[in-house]
Amino acid sequence: MSSFHTLASMAEACVSMHDLKLIHARAIISGLRHNTFVLAKILRFAAVSPLGDLEYARHLFDQMPQPNTFFYNTLIRGYSKSFSPWESVSLYNRMRRNGVEPDGFTFTFLIKGRSRMRIECSRMIAAADEIHGMSLKLGFGSYLFVNNALIHLYAGRGLPAATQRVFEETVGPDTVSWSGLVVAHVKAGELDYARAMFERMPERDVVSWTAVISAFSQAKRASEALELFAQMRGEGVEPDEVTMVSVVSACASLGDMRTGLGIQRYVDEKGFGWMVSLNNALIDMYSKCGSMDLAWRVFDRMERKSLVTWNTMISACSSHGLAEDALNLFALMLDERVQPDAVTFLALLAAHSRKGWVDEGCRTFFAMEREYGVAPEVEHYGCVVDMLGRAGRLEETFEFITGMPVASNDKVWGALLGACRLHGDTEMGERVLRKLIELKPDEGGYYILLRDIYAEKGRQAEAYEMREVLDSGGAMKTAGSSWVQP
Repeated sequence: MSSFHTLASMAEACVSMHDLKLIHARAIISGLRHNTFVLAKILRFAAVSPLGDLEYARHLFDQMPQPNTFFYNTLIRGYSKSFSPWESVSLYNRMRRNGVEPDGFTFTFLIKGRSRMRIECSRMIAAADEIHGMSLKLGFGSYLFVNNALIHLYAGRGLPAATQRVFEETVGPDTVSWSGLVVAHVKAGELDYARAMFERMPERDVVSWTAVISAFSQAKRASEALELFAQMRGEGVEPDEVTMVSVVSACASLGDMRTGLGIQRYVDEKGFGWMVSLNNALIDMYSKCGSMDLAWRVFDRMERKSLVTWNTMISACSSHGLAEDALNLFALMLDERVQPDAVTFLALLAAHSRKGWVDEGCRTFFAMEREYGVAPEVEHYGCVVDMLGRAGRLEETFEFITGMPVASNDKVWGALLGACRLHGDTEMGERVLRKLIELKPDEGGYYILLRDIYAEKGRQAEAYEMREVLDSGGAMKTAGSSWVQP
């Protein structure tokens, strides 16, 4: 075998950048530094492989005297998948300036790069239309894979009309084309249209079934998600691990333990137990169905646990009032060198609040940023407000809210209002309601509660003032709420 064939074969079988650099060095020493066959294999690994190095690929590319279409395509493809997808457009422009002709693959990779750029919708449409126009001008408008890339570019941004336009221009649309139409309606929040389009598909594969089941599950239309799953099985399409995550989530939303147990059996039979996200969904499902024993069984058998796994189990313990278990899990999580995040602390604070462990909960709150580098968000402050309020430490709670470094909202003040009602503190209730009215002056329920407080305290003039605000239409009357606890 010739030396350049040997080096090309070695580059194709490469599994690390260390080995690739050795192959590249050998190519230089052997006088093959500009051999296109060898360079193609080296560049492809560096630019496209998950184990590659895009910066190294760019350096290699820039040393080529006259890179051809294949080399441009390879690097454009690499950038389209990277954290700097805009470089794919820059490289395409350089390609055109240098007189190198693009092909259908060029536009496919370029469209993928565009789809990953964080630009506003109107600019994205203009950019996509420009690429579409170029592909038509250069004779690639009939290429199915180019049109499918455009379809999914528009679909990913939730633009059904633009997606439909390209779909109608596509000669011989396939399952990928049809799936794009479904995804476009899903992203636009038009689930009924998505399902109607799905029902019209001539052929439906596991990807299209999963997309529509996932959409209904995430939209909390769990019954329909499970109906679609049953229909999928009835048509002989085998679900995969990704499908099962959405199905398990639907079972969790419904609290459907019976279906959930059947799903668990299917997961075990098909050998899907390796998938971390699927196990996380099973833990959440069993917790919401009230079976902590089964949730623990899934958790304990997992060989790999992600941060989401730990958070899901801690949240499950918290929601079931098992504060000690939640804290023990947190300690184990730290032992495993898993860094907690905002979700972890939200679950821990909720556990402290449900148990009435106020001082311990406050210590956890103040340790978040100091010891773990997790900045508290308004939800964390709300948990502390709930803890302090339930304990009757209302003045301390008021001062805590007014001293918050993040903007408070009606939910935080509403938690304190609930505590005021619980402890019968009308004076603090009045102060809190004044704050709530500042935040949401159109919320009639707050005026009604404040009117009731004034009436109870014999302050008839102020009670009348609140009534006048309501009668004048200055605030919307909402469903009844009373200061007096039933």
